[in-house]
Amino acid sequence: MKAFILAGGKGKRLFPYTTNFPKPLMPVGDKPILEILLKQLKKHGFTEAILSTGHLEELIRAYFQDGSKLGIHLTYSKEEEPLGTAGPLRLVHEKFKDTFLVINGDVISDLDFKKFKEHHRKKRDIATIALSRRIVDIDYGVVRLKKDGAYDCWQEKPKIEYYVSTGIYLLEPEALRSLPKKGAITMPELIEKLRLENKNVSGYIHPGYWLDIGRPDDYEKACNEIGSILNI
Repeated sequence: MKAFILAGGKGKRLFPYTTNFPKPLMPVGDKPILEILLKQLKKHGFTEAILSTGHLEELIRAYFQDGSKLGIHLTYSKEEEPLGTAGPLRLVHEKFKDTFLVINGDVISDLDFKKFKEHHRKKRDIATIALSRRIVDIDYGVVRLKKDGAYDCWQEKPKIEYYVSTGIYLLEPEALRSLPKKGAITMPELIEKLRLENKNVSGYIHPGYWLDIGRPDDYEKACNEIGSILNI
């Protein structure tokens, strides 16, 4: 199975670290985040990945080259203009003949890709979103009112549960037919477009570890936790 890795962002939330340094090369522990991801994919049986690049592409290409040092074949697709998180797929649509993975290049997760794919196939999805469960503790009593302002109910310090996208997806080649012929489009926009076209889309709830290193505090957390999370 092929992987399409989004590695072209400017990492604005990590400025000033990413001013002259691409976010995929930011070290987590003693390795760049993208190297950790590629080694993880190799461990799970991926043999080929396409890196979607843009900002400081030459540094990423110089570091990883053709991927032979990591045991995974790498090719590159450079955005000449910002295309969003789904638009870059249009540049390489002919490369995908079977189910493929799309993943952000700045995530750390212990996702079981085999189980993820089994879920995708069982549901006969055109797209499957890997999700992470989040719980927020509310420190106050939450009072609900009816439309006329009358008291409805009281919840003392409730917990709010929701699911967030991990930036990891499985797609069928057919999904790429829904991309616009030009311009930018994000993955959420593509997923919503597929839903409106009555295509099968579902979520896969990942019960394990997931972290996006886009913010400084999350980056610091990743550096502190990487050794106990992944064994690569």
